[in-house]
Amino acid sequence: MGIFINKNTRVLVQGITGKQALFHTKNMLNYGTNVVAGVTPGKGGQTVEGVPVFNTVAEAKEQTGANASVVFVPAKFAADSILEAINNEMDIVICITEHIPVQDMVKVRRYLKGKKTRVIGPNCPGIMTADECNIGIIPGSIHKKGHVGIISRSGTLTYEAMYQMSNAGIGQTTIIGIGGDPVKGTDFIDALEAFNKDDDTKAVLMIGEIGGTAEEDAADWISANMKKPVAAFISGRQAPPGKRMGHAGAIISGGKGSAADKIKALNAAGIDVADTVAHMGETMVKTLKRAGIYDICHNC
Repeated sequence: MGIFINKNTRVLVQGITGKQALFHTKNMLNYGTNVVAGVTPGKGGQTVEGVPVFNTVAEAKEQTGANASVVFVPAKFAADSILEAINNEMDIVICITEHIPVQDMVKVRRYLKGKKTRVIGPNCPGIMTADECNIGIIPGSIHKKGHVGIISRSGTLTYEAMYQMSNAGIGQTTIIGIGGDPVKGTDFIDALEAFNKDDDTKAVLMIGEIGGTAEEDAADWISANMKKPVAAFISGRQAPPGKRMGHAGAIISGGKGSAADKIKALNAAGIDVADTVAHMGETMVKTLKRAGIYDICHNC
């Protein structure tokens, strides 16, 4: 099972004829993802990596029944590509593109209200459900099927968490990178709600970073609603106040959004927080044992 995508998801790639899109389309196909179409305006009629290319999302959807889109379009055109996918009622749109102007994503976020489409990203690694579907740039080789979900603002830490957990014998259901930008589609609480309803997911690892209040908001939601154990890690503990650190959303301002604030909120909600990035897997194991579900989740 898992959340948001599965083996029946039919994927189209927006910007498929670009170098990065071609590389990752091949990887997605090798993983077994059902990539049914590509879209590049003006290049319809071609076939790349065995995938037919169309000029518009509407044509691709009509001809192939695609219901999910992944966006590899340059930043200045990416918001329009997301809007095209929303207008064609894709179930889910995953935007890998980084450096999209904030005001463009504000328009997308506003336009999403009342629509059926879920947007993940931008500036994210994508989403993967074990042995079923991999949409984006997540390396499938370090993934292990199991019962723990992962939500992360950081692509690199997503991969590190998968690696540590797989080595510890803790497999995953769905891994979702929500991206590090301040304005995004899916947030921590959206993913937590979905994992809470997924029978196959027994626990969740949440990876946050400095900046904003998403982790504090998630801690409040977990305390009031989450039926499954959660472990966490917050990156950027050593960042000086006011210093931008990597992601556009990873900046402490107005006395809010520090790692200490987030860890304090998570601990208050009963969540174990890893001390360092090297302890994410170990902390997840500790949480599973404390919840009495280690044997269920340990599958090697």
